[in-house]
Amino acid sequence: MQLKKLSAAAIGAVLAVTAVGAAAHHSFATEFDRNRPIRLEGKVVMFEWVNPHSWIHIDVRRNGRVERWRVEGGAPSALLRRGWNRNSLPAGTDIIVDAFQARDGDTRASAAEIRFPNGRELSLGNPTTEAVAAAARRAQGN
Repeated sequence: MQLKKLSAAAIGAVLAVTAVGAAAHHSFATEFDRNRPIRLEGKVVMFEWVNPHSWIHIDVRRNGRVERWRVEGGAPSALLRRGWNRNSLPAGTDIIVDAFQARDGDTRASAAEIRFPNGRELSLGNPTTEAVAAAARRAQGN
C-alpha cells in the first residue's frame, strides 16, 4: 500500500512539473502570425539569455515615437551552437530584425535572424521562425 501511495505521489509530481513547462512554452502559430511580417530597426536595450527562448529588447522609432519591442530568439543552447554568448548584443547596438508580429497586437515578435548596419547577419536559433521565413522566401521566388 505504501508503494502505491509513493508511486501516485511521484506520478503527480511529474505531471505537475510537465504542466508548468508546457504552460511556459508555446507554439509559434499560437503566439505569432506568419502573415504579419515586420522589419524593426533600432537599438538594443537589453538581451535576455533565458530559457526556453532568448529575448532581445529594442527601441524602435516608428511614426515619430519610440516603441519598445521584445523579439523572441532561440534557446541559449541553440544560440551557443551558432556562435553566440550572453554578451553578443550589448545595449546600444544597432540592429535590423525581420520578424513576425504577435497575434495579440503587442510589441512582441519572433525572428529567425538579425542584421547589423554593416550587413553582417546572425541566426537567432529559432527553428520554427527559420522555417517560416524560408517558406516565405520560397513563396516569393527568392
